[in-house]
Amino acid sequence: MRLLKVAGYSLILMALTAPAVYADDPCLGDDEKNAALTRSAALEIAEKAGKSAAIFVAYMQIIVDDCMDRYDKNAVVRAKANIPKLGRDLAQAAETKGALYSSDAIRADGQTSAFRYYETIGDHQEANRVLLKAVHGKPEDLRLFQTAWNIDNGRYGPVDPNTGSRQPYSSPPAFQQELAKVASTNADRLMKAEEKDAQGLTGNIGDLGKASMQSIEKLRSAALWMKYLPGGDKPAKDRAEQRGDTIMKRQDPTFTQGQAMMYYEFSGSPKANDMAVQIKKKGEESQRAMEKAGEGMKKSFSQKSGAEQIQFDKKKADLEKELGF
Repeated sequence: MRLLKVAGYSLILMALTAPAVYADDPCLGDDEKNAALTRSAALEIAEKAGKSAAIFVAYMQIIVDDCMDRYDKNAVVRAKANIPKLGRDLAQAAETKGALYSSDAIRADGQTSAFRYYETIGDHQEANRVLLKAVHGKPEDLRLFQTAWNIDNGRYGPVDPNTGSRQPYSSPPAFQQELAKVASTNADRLMKAEEKDAQGLTGNIGDLGKASMQSIEKLRSAALWMKYLPGGDKPAKDRAEQRGDTIMKRQDPTFTQGQAMMYYEFSGSPKANDMAVQIKKKGEESQRAMEKAGEGMKKSFSQKSGAEQIQFDKKKADLEKELGF
């Protein structure tokens, strides 16, 4: 949805610089005329009311309407001339209120983020600045971080006056570098916290269960942040394998190998497959032992029942003889 919005705003930027084209004009229909006149009237109402946010929205509607210049050239001129400054004024006001970033569309009531205003008028540098400010304000918000990391998707630079084309926009390296610092800080924080949890892996079984769940959760979270760093999530995966090894050194591996398997699977270690084979083999051996024990008990019970029946028959015969039957 965010990319669709960005794409929509890109159309506005293209309209700000694109020349008008008159060839087989598709704007001469009644529907197109009525729509253009409606937008023109809406702009006039907004300007009379003096509400900056509503005027900005009206300008947006004027600019994205390819047919407007056929019916109200003056409105198009005013919109293209005024929307950049108005957008900056509204963005600065939003930033002052702390409304730095939101994925919501621009609203006529002014409940819009500074980022969205800057992005709409094509000021990507300022949009990046307030977005970084938002990230630093919520440094542990992975979703917000991911939005910032991928913000260039769907962005375009200014129109080339010679070719009329627009190249995809790429943020300066410093922008990604600043984000990488945030990712590194979060990864380091989680890895240090995991070290404390891992101390419980050598305790009793009760401690092991709690410690392993907390530890693996932090390793998984750290790995998500590490994906944005040059070395990737290898440090988290390597440590997970080490934690599995620690558990396997315990004196009760039969009861704790499940926790070790959890670490091995997350790490991608071949030890996970080896352990799965061992567990399956032991399970099959246990099943065979149980079946053999069951057969022995059944045979013993059958033999005992036969002996008891013979003894019963003998006692019955003796009693009948004694009673003269």
